[in-house]
Order: sequence, then C-alpha cells, then structure tokens
Amino acid sequence: MMNMNILIRMFCCALVALWTLPVVLAQEEDPSEPWNWSDDYVHSVVNQVRAGRDLNPSTWPDDARVAVLFSFDVDNETVKGLRTGDPSVGTLSAGQYGSRVALPRVLGLLEAEDVPATFFFPAWSLKIAPEQADMILAPGLHEIGVHGWIHEMNTALDGETEARLLQQATDTIEEITGSRPVGYRAPSWNHSPNTLNIIRDMGFLYESSLFADDRPYELMQNGEPTGFIELPVDWILDDAPFFNPLGNRYMTPRDILQVWIDEFDRAWEERTMFLLTMHPHVIGHRSNIVALEGLIQHIKTKEGVWFGTLADAATWVREQADL
Repeated sequence: MMNMNILIRMFCCALVALWTLPVVLAQEEDPSEPWNWSDDYVHSVVNQVRAGRDLNPSTWPDDARVAVLFSFDVDNETVKGLRTGDPSVGTLSAGQYGSRVALPRVLGLLEAEDVPATFFFPAWSLKIAPEQADMILAPGLHEIGVHGWIHEMNTALDGETEARLLQQATDTIEEITGSRPVGYRAPSWNHSPNTLNIIRDMGFLYESSLFADDRPYELMQNGEPTGFIELPVDWILDDAPFFNPLGNRYMTPRDILQVWIDEFDRAWEERTMFLLTMHPHVIGHRSNIVALEGLIQHIKTKEGVWFGTLADAATWVREQADL
C-alpha cells in the first residue's frame, strides 16, 4: 500500500500542475467577421443592455389613458460644428439660430397651449447661451435634462473619459439652472458599453435613448434587472431625419404631421405613451413649427390625455411599478 505521505505529495503536485497550466483564453472575436462569432460571444453582446419588464402603467396621472411627452434636444452649436471640431462661421450660425430664434418660438407655443416639455442640453449649449435656462424654467412647466458635454459620441470614448464628461456636464447644468438634472439622453442616442453603468452610478432617475419598445420598460444589464427606467425613443418620432432639405429624406411639415398624428392615435388606442423628440433649431423654423402646432391641436381633441415632462412620467412609472 502506498505511503500516505507519498499520496499527499502526489496530490499537491497535481494541484500545482493544474494551477500552473497556461490559461486558455477565449479567442478574441474578430469584429469584421460576425459570422464566425461564438454563441457565447453573440449572447454577451446582445445582453449587454436589453429591455426587461414592461413598465407601462395601467393608467397615467389624472386617470389618463395616454401620456404625451414632448422632448427637445437643444444641440445648437454643439451638433452644428463644435463636436466635430468644425470652426466654420456659417455652420455655427445655424446653431445659434436655435437659441436666438427657435427656442423662444417653441417656448411661446408651449406656454400658449399650457404644454410641459423636457429640454435636454449638451452642457456647452447652455454655457454659450445660459439665458436659455431662465427662458425654459420661468413658466414653471418644463424640465431640463443632460445630453452630454459637447454632443460627443460615447462609443468613441473610453469609460473614464465618458464618465468625466458626463459628470462635468451634469455639474455645469446644475450650476447654471440651480437644480441637478434627473434625466439623461445620450448624444445621438449613442450608448457605449459603459454608459448604463455610468448613469446608474450617477443616480439618474431615467434615461431616454434606446429603442426596444413603444412604452416604458426596465433596463436589463447582462441578464439582470437594474430597476432603471427607459423611456424609449424612435427615429420616426424625431424631427431631424425628416426636416433635412439638403438631404434625400426631406418631408413637408404637413406630411410629418400626419405621421405623428397616426403614431399618437395608436398610442391613445393602446393606452401607453407618445414620446416625441424634437430640436429647436429644426422644428423652430417658421414653416416647420406648423407640424407641432397641428399635432397639439389634434391631441387636444382627444379625451384622457396627460401632458407631462419625462421626469414626471418616470416618477409616476416608478411609483406604479414599485421600483
């Protein structure tokens, strides 16, 4: 019979041998050849951030059947030059139109109709023209949220830089407005693999940049529920792709109005929400604002409609879902 000491030494040697075996790492996936990706890798990519629980409430405030949420990305000079490093005077002047002409026009319409809205700012848009904050907040109707620092593309940044820029953007907006924003919208709706972790760590109430539903939902991260509220968007409910007279997708304001009316009517039938994304420098032109005017008039012909800010909607959703 083999000596016990010898057995112990053999067992220990075997463990050492296992521990010192070269670690076989999964072969790095080639991003240019997705047809060769492993099953595990595809699932890991898809499950980074995904729609989870449906958070659509059975009813909205005031016992309404549909929530109407107007949002404006106040990009101005950031998307018109600054984020790409373009110092062109003409390009930047098109951005200034947003704060100088279009925003007052939009706010005049909303105030006349007593309709609240949420305005998402890249911090530099507000730093260049801080008077916009007073214009928006004076009626006591509206919310200001965060839309990045200079309309940067999150996927072009490392995690540390993305977090730093969002922190300084949020601090800057709080300093100018006097209130800390609770809502986040990614510039260009561009989420990096780090974005959700960053906004969760910073304590935002909600985010509004993703596309997985027509109704509010809980975000999942790597297969786990987060308790974080997504108020989803869609390009068909965004003014920028349609009002593009220099491109190949231009539609007339009245054509766009009909698209938005059809979207709202179905949201009303489904008892969910209608979230529209606009940009003052786009919708605020004299002919374009006809679409928003007509939409508000149509919406007000329906019963059971609640107009709110995205923060109001997210707070209601959180309470109803007991998150």
